[in-house]
Amino acid sequence: MGTLLYVRLIGYTAGTLLMLFWMVVILGYRRQRNFERVFFFLCLAFFCFYGGSLLAINAQLYYVRPPETLNVFSWMILSLGLCFLPPFLAHLHLEYADGRGLLRSSANKRLLLAGFYAPVIFFVLRAYPQLTTATSFDFLTPGNSLGRGFGVWLGASLAFSAAWEILFGLRAPDFRQGLFHRLLGGLLLLAAAMALQLHVFYNRFALQYGAVPPGRGWLSASLALLPLLPLGLLVYYARRFNFLQIARQRNLLYAVSVTFFALLYLSLVRRVSQWLEPILPPEASAAILLFVLVIFIEPLQRVLSRQLKETAQQEIDQAQRIVSAIQEVARQGYENKLLSFAEQWLCEKLELAEAKIMLTNADASSIAQARAPSHIHFPIERGDRWFGHLSVRPHGAMLSGETRAALEFVCEQFPAALDLCRLIEEKLRLERELAERERLAVLGQMAASISHNLKNPLGSIKTILQVQLENPEMPDSLKSETQMVLAEISRLSNKLAQLLQFSRPAIFGEAGGFCDLVEVLKEVTEVLRHEADRKGIHFESPSNGSLPVAVGREAVSDILSNLIVNALEAAASHGNVRVLAVRENGRANLRVEDDGKGIPTELREKVMQPFFTTKTQGTGLGLAIVAKRVAEANGTLEIQSPISDGRGTRFSVWLPLRGG
Repeated sequence: MGTLLYVRLIGYTAGTLLMLFWMVVILGYRRQRNFERVFFFLCLAFFCFYGGSLLAINAQLYYVRPPETLNVFSWMILSLGLCFLPPFLAHLHLEYADGRGLLRSSANKRLLLAGFYAPVIFFVLRAYPQLTTATSFDFLTPGNSLGRGFGVWLGASLAFSAAWEILFGLRAPDFRQGLFHRLLGGLLLLAAAMALQLHVFYNRFALQYGAVPPGRGWLSASLALLPLLPLGLLVYYARRFNFLQIARQRNLLYAVSVTFFALLYLSLVRRVSQWLEPILPPEASAAILLFVLVIFIEPLQRVLSRQLKETAQQEIDQAQRIVSAIQEVARQGYENKLLSFAEQWLCEKLELAEAKIMLTNADASSIAQARAPSHIHFPIERGDRWFGHLSVRPHGAMLSGETRAALEFVCEQFPAALDLCRLIEEKLRLERELAERERLAVLGQMAASISHNLKNPLGSIKTILQVQLENPEMPDSLKSETQMVLAEISRLSNKLAQLLQFSRPAIFGEAGGFCDLVEVLKEVTEVLRHEADRKGIHFESPSNGSLPVAVGREAVSDILSNLIVNALEAAASHGNVRVLAVRENGRANLRVEDDGKGIPTELREKVMQPFFTTKTQGTGLGLAIVAKRVAEANGTLEIQSPISDGRGTRFSVWLPLRGG
């Protein structure tokens, strides 16, 4: 009996520390998965069982008659762990199966969980009277105190889990995982048989013969200590192969392992000192056992240094692969794509919950959101040049040293990738702009040729028809038809004039002279006011004073006339058109607004393209001419639609001031 007591003492101590180890690892690196949550509570249930049993054994060693309060407390946490072990074990396997896509429906999962969790209430109520009456507690085989029903429930949970483990072994992606699952399935089947033997058949033997069956103590201890084998093996698999993706941070794993091995060794020193007390004083035994550790310092240091070096090298290789992938994307020349890829790649390869790269040109709200207290920030800089920062949020409560080092390395290399991306993006932009200008030049030459070849014949036809209209002998019916032909010729001449206007060459970036924006605005509005009155449109132009701009009069006239004509055509009958020129933020701002139906979102980019129009009789050159003249003047053009109540369009043109 003495040997069994010390086996249980050492085994329960190791079990308590192992469960604490796993709970710390899961809390330090938890992922947003139900599997980790259930695994944590399963370890907590084992911790309650081992902790309560260990407390009861220590009470037997230190007291001739253990205090009743201590026994009640030990039994309470021990029975609490026992009652929750079967459902947590089954729940863990269902969550793992769900994550592997092996469950056909969530309804079946909920039904199975309800079946395993329902008996918890019954067995908790069964254990409660023993706490209140303070009867003698069976700490050797505590499951027997809950009856044979508990044995059936525990055996069914173990057999259910074993079946899943065998299936996991058959569906495993590699040999190592398959071996682990098959081994665990065999151990669970053995545990199910031991549980039924201990809590069902041994109880029937005791009732039939009125005696304790032989070997009950050793069988109970073996069943209690059996979980230490797979959970200890899982530590190796997690460290060596990142099994279940719950031990990505190896430094954390090493630190927790060393801590708990130290605690276990100190517990062993204490126990051995008590064993040797008849021969040596406890202080001498403890000093000898602690001094023995000196022999193992150098081998332990070599092993740890090799492991840490291997871990560091793996992280460096991982960081270099991440940087190489980022540089490959940077060569495509799209900054937004680069940022999105880098964030996704960091989350995937370093197993982060979130990663966000904020550059110096980001808006304040995005920066404030990324600087949340739950995020860890890394500066992105090179020398004295500041690019921004990287904000990451780990799955757990902290980042390991190797992950932090990898992120710092990526932040050091990221400015080079960003500069490369921007240079290539600028090169691609210039190439696209050059190709567009060449296309427009060819288009302009063709338009000029067409306009030149058609304008003279049209002028001759118009002159002849006007002379014929002055002939008093022309019939009235023929006069009306001739006037219609003249109107169509005028309309065609206007379209040819737009073609010539669009094809007129200009040097990009040159202002082309100076003028007063308000003065040109008054001239254009006076010409077009008659058209507004004809359509019954309220035409408002409240600009006064003087606003000199570094743009030629002809270019400003082109911009104004095309924008106002476009607004008059877009406004509904008896609608409103408003034109305003103001000085704002060191530039001249010209705004043309209408209350028409607005521009659909999908057409905002297309309306600036040459020959694109939504009008039945439009040429599609008006806004293209505006965009061209604004670009030639080094200005900017903005479109806002709708303005209010889902209607209206506002064109804002920013032009450089004279002497600005």
